[in-house]
Amino acid sequence: MKQALSFSRVDSAKFFKTLNKRVNNYFKENNIKRTGNWELYTKAIVMFSLLIVPVVLILTLKEDIPGWIQALFMVIVGVGMAGVGMNVMHDANHGSFSSKKWVNKLMGSSIYILAGNDYNWKVQHNVLHHTYTNIQGHDEDIDAGRIIRFSKHAKWFRFHKYQRFYAFFLYGLLTANWAITTDFIQTYQYLKRKLAYGKFPNPATQWTKLVIGKIVYYAIWVVLPLSLGFTWWQVLLGFFIMHYTAGIILSVIFQLAHVMPNTEMPLPDENGNMKNTWAIHQLFTTSNFSPKSWLVGFYTGGLNRQVEHHLFANISHVHYKKIAKIVKETAQEFSLPYNEYNTFWKAVAEHYNQLKALGKKPSFA
Repeated sequence: MKQALSFSRVDSAKFFKTLNKRVNNYFKENNIKRTGNWELYTKAIVMFSLLIVPVVLILTLKEDIPGWIQALFMVIVGVGMAGVGMNVMHDANHGSFSSKKWVNKLMGSSIYILAGNDYNWKVQHNVLHHTYTNIQGHDEDIDAGRIIRFSKHAKWFRFHKYQRFYAFFLYGLLTANWAITTDFIQTYQYLKRKLAYGKFPNPATQWTKLVIGKIVYYAIWVVLPLSLGFTWWQVLLGFFIMHYTAGIILSVIFQLAHVMPNTEMPLPDENGNMKNTWAIHQLFTTSNFSPKSWLVGFYTGGLNRQVEHHLFANISHVHYKKIAKIVKETAQEFSLPYNEYNTFWKAVAEHYNQLKALGKKPSFA
């Protein structure tokens, strides 16, 4: 059983009330919706094209495409796979892709293309990660088992002193793990703990959806190419390239938001009480990167602005650039942190340094 946690309700300066009012005024004064717009829908077309077009070319023109180009195409498929996840699936499963619930549900189902499951993802991400950000034992995004130590509160093992060298290689296995084992483990655990984002699902229905989803997934990505004449090793290699590319992109983007030198990993007191309110907690545990890069913002689905996302997950990422100024100025006004790195590579370097620091034996760190 997990310890029950409670965030402080004391915000004497009324930071979040002030911030929420200012952000709401922005949308009201500009007469725009908080959900997606033409920019998001255009991005969805681009990302789905990156995912689907190379696969169609490989399957239909396999005799005319050299093997190395097929491998390159599968890298592009992996880029598209991660792009769909960050730009389409992510917004949709937060309910911010569209103002229409059926559109969000449809676009959110794109997680099945990533080998995931919508129930599992919503519990892990929307419930556990967004509520208990960077809290050891509650936020599963900072729990990599024994192999990588993401928190100073996690148990240290001698091999962790090398994690700065091997962690980035392991990041590529993220989505492959979804496809093979993670979803089954999560469904078992989440149903047992009766966790849900919204209505709790019927266990039999969830297990059925999970199994059917995996069967369809493997039918598309494994059985279909085999039936079209590709050898088993070609299919396995293509599958690995696709997942490894998507996995390393998604993992790095995730870690740059929270496992950084400028973010904190607070713990509750003995009674399960957190020091700060939920909103202020997000400021201390989250970081932005590369805010001025159009390309980074476009491809990552606004996940380079995680501060804004964590405070306003129900707002589509296409609006984050505009509300970022409001968030930053309000945080500074209330003498609260606004963590940010100017470039992507600076953030990567700092994440490497954080892995190095967390890899040291605690008594010497």
